[in-house]
Amino acid sequence: MSREEPSEEHGCCAACAASEGMACADVDPRADSPATGTPRAKASGTPRAKARDPGLDRGQRRELGTIAGALALAVAGFVVWSLRERGAPYAVAGAVLLGSAYLLAGFDVLRGAARNILAGRVMDEMFLMAVASVGAFAIGAMEEAVGVMLFYRLGEFMQELAAGRSRRSIRALLELRPDTARILRDGAWTVEPAGNAAAGDLTLVRPGERVPTDGDVVEGSGSFDTSAMTGESVPRPAGPGDEALSGFIVRDAALTIRVSRPASESSAARIVDLVENASKHKARTELFISRFAKRYTPAVVIAAAMVAVVPPLFVPGQAFADWAYRALVMLVISCPCAFVISVPLGYFGGLGGAARRGILVKGASVLDALADAGTVVFDKTGTLTDGSFRIREMSPADGFDERGLLRGAAAAGTHSNHPLARAVRAAWASTGESHPDCEAGSYREIPGHGTVAVHEGSEVLAGGHELLHLMGIPHQCAEARGTEIHVAVAGRYAGRIEVGDALKPDGRDALRRLGALGIRRIAMLTGDAKAPSERTASEAGIAEVHHGLLPEGKLRALEAIMDQERAGGRSVLFVGDGVNDAPVLARADAGIAMGGAGSDAAVDSADVVLMTDEPSRVAEAIERARRTRRIVVQNIVFALGIKVAFLGLGALGLAAMWEAVIADVGVALLAVLNSTRALR
Repeated sequence: MSREEPSEEHGCCAACAASEGMACADVDPRADSPATGTPRAKASGTPRAKARDPGLDRGQRRELGTIAGALALAVAGFVVWSLRERGAPYAVAGAVLLGSAYLLAGFDVLRGAARNILAGRVMDEMFLMAVASVGAFAIGAMEEAVGVMLFYRLGEFMQELAAGRSRRSIRALLELRPDTARILRDGAWTVEPAGNAAAGDLTLVRPGERVPTDGDVVEGSGSFDTSAMTGESVPRPAGPGDEALSGFIVRDAALTIRVSRPASESSAARIVDLVENASKHKARTELFISRFAKRYTPAVVIAAAMVAVVPPLFVPGQAFADWAYRALVMLVISCPCAFVISVPLGYFGGLGGAARRGILVKGASVLDALADAGTVVFDKTGTLTDGSFRIREMSPADGFDERGLLRGAAAAGTHSNHPLARAVRAAWASTGESHPDCEAGSYREIPGHGTVAVHEGSEVLAGGHELLHLMGIPHQCAEARGTEIHVAVAGRYAGRIEVGDALKPDGRDALRRLGALGIRRIAMLTGDAKAPSERTASEAGIAEVHHGLLPEGKLRALEAIMDQERAGGRSVLFVGDGVNDAPVLARADAGIAMGGAGSDAAVDSADVVLMTDEPSRVAEAIERARRTRRIVVQNIVFALGIKVAFLGLGALGLAAMWEAVIADVGVALLAVLNSTRALR
C-alpha cells in the first residue's frame, strides 16, 4: 500500500503523468518484488535512540562532592553552634565549622561576584547572593548565610544536570548516521567508512539499513521509513529519481543510490549540528529574582549611603557616627535573605508540584519561560495525534458498498506489514467476520505502489493511484484530502479509503485551555503533507499550519515565529516528541517533549517533559508556572513592604539593630512558609 498524493484527472494530472512515465516503464506489475541477491541486513538502528547515560561526569561528581562536604560541615556547625551557651569553645568551634561550610559552598559565588564587579556587572544575582550572605553574618545569623549558599549551589547543580542530559542527547542523534557505507569500487561493492563516499559514488542500501548519505535512487523500487527524520509514520515510496536522505531506513527492497553530497554535509549530520547550534543560540531565561535584584540592590545601597552622608553634610549638629549607624541598620534590614531563601523555595515548590502531576520541569528558569508564554507551537504526529492509523472515511464506487470495499482492501493486504494495511485489517477485524484470506501463492507486493492478491477467484489490489495505472484500472482522480488507499476488484475500481491518525482525546481541549490562558498565537509545524496536516489543524482548532518540513525547515519556521514574537517580550514554547523535533525543542524558549512515547533525543533536548503524553498538560504546566510566579511575587511584595517600613524607622532612628534582625528573620520565615504553597 502506498501513500496517496493529490491528483486531478486520470491521465493528465502531474502525479499520474509521473507515474506513467516512470513507474510503468520501470516496474513490471506481474513480477515479484526485485531480488537483490544479498541477504537481508539487520537494521542499523531504530528511530528511538537508546543512548541515555545516567552517570555523572568528572565535573559533576566534583560539584556533588563539594555540596555534600558543605552540607556535612553545616550540619555539624549547626549542632555545635546550638551549644554555644555552654562555653566559648562551643561558640568558636561552631563559628569555624559554619564559616568553613560557608566558604566551601559560597567561594565560587563570592569569586564570581568579585569578577563581575571588576567587569562592570555589579547588580546581578551573584552580587545579591554575596550581599545576602554577608548581611546574614553581619547580624549574627551564620546559619542563614550557610543555608542561602547551599540552596543556591544545589539549584545550580540541578540545572547543570539538565544541561548534561541535553549534551548526551546529541550522542543519541549520532545513531542517525551509519558508520559505514557499501560503495561501488572497480565493479565490486566494498564496505567503507561512510565519510569515504563522495558525490557521484554509487552506494547499495539493503532492507533494514539506514541510508548513509544524501543522494538519489538510481536502481530498485521500494519504500523508506522516514519517521526518524520527519516524524511521520507513513512510509515514503522509493524508486529511480526519488530523493534519499541520510537517516532514512530502507524497508522492503535493496536500493542503489547515487551520492549527492558527502556524509559530513548530509541531512542527519545537519540535525546534529542544528541541535548543538540551537542549544548555543538559545537565550537563557533570566530568573525573575535576578531581574528584581538589578533594581532592588542598588536602590537600598544608594538609600543607605544617602542616609549616612547627606544629613551630616547638610544638617548642622548631626554626628556622622549616628547616621552611619542608622545606615548600617538599614542595610541589615534590607538584607535580601528573605528573597534569596523564599524565592528559590517557591521555585522548588513549583517544580515539585508539577512533578507530582507528571510534568517534569528542568529548572527554575524554565518555569519563568512557561509563565511568560505568549506563543505555543505544536508538532503533529505523536504530539497532537496518537500516531496510529485508522480508517476515517470510505467512498465506494458505483456497484460497491463499504463492506465490499473494506473486504477487498483487507484481502489485498493480507500479508503486508505496511501501517496502512494494518489499519485496514484492524478495521475489518472490528466487524467480527473472519479475515478474507487470499489464495495461496497469489499475494505479492509492488514496492512503493501497493499489494495484489487473488480472493475468491478475483484479483484484488490496494494502493496508490499509481498502482491503478500500472494495472490499467480506469478511475477518476480527485484531490486527496489525506492519506488514501485505492481498491480495485476483478479489474473494476471499487473506491477509496481515507486513513489517518486521530487527534488525541484531549487535543481540542488543550487548545481551548491555552486560549483561555491568553496564549495569543498557536501554530503547528509538521513534516506531513498538506491535506492531512490541514485536516488535523482544523479538528484541533489551529489556524496557522506549516507542513512538509524537515528538521531544518522546522527550525527555520520556529525562529521566524520567535523573531516575530520577540518584540512583545513573551516566550515561545514548542511541543514535540520525535528525534526530528530535537533541534526545535532545544531552540525554543522552552521545549516541551512527550515523555511516554517520545524519543530519548527529544526528551533530553527538551526543558519540560510530559510523562502522560497529554497535550492538555501544556496548559497545566503554564498554569502552574504562573501560580509559582504569583507566589514568588507575593513573597517579594510582602517582604519588600515590611522592609520599606523598617527602613523608614531605621532612617529616623526609631529602629535598633535587634529590631532589624527580628524583622529580617521574621519576614524570611513567613515568606518560606508561603513558598510551600507552590507544592500544592
